[in-house]
Amino acid sequence: MAYFAQLDESNIVTNVLVVPDDQAHRGQDFLANDLGLGGTWIETSDTGAIRYNYAAIGYTYDAGRDAFIPPQPEPNFVLNEETCQWEEVTFP
Repeated sequence: MAYFAQLDESNIVTNVLVVPDDQAHRGQDFLANDLGLGGTWIETSDTGAIRYNYAAIGYTYDAGRDAFIPPQPEPNFVLNEETCQWEEVTFP
């Protein structure tokens, strides 16, 4: 099975669906055209093997990093560029 995340016009994940293995190579066309769902679909991995993180609703797809990034939990969290995960910054 392959997993694909649907993006809105701001690259925010709005849905994640499973695509059969025999359609994974054409996931965008399969979901948008064959199933009539339209939109933009980007493959994700439940193991984080591609695009750093498994996409979930509310995550942002950053095309420059080719990564799914979770929402920033609090203002004092900064993005770790190596993991694309938020890390809390504490001040002494």
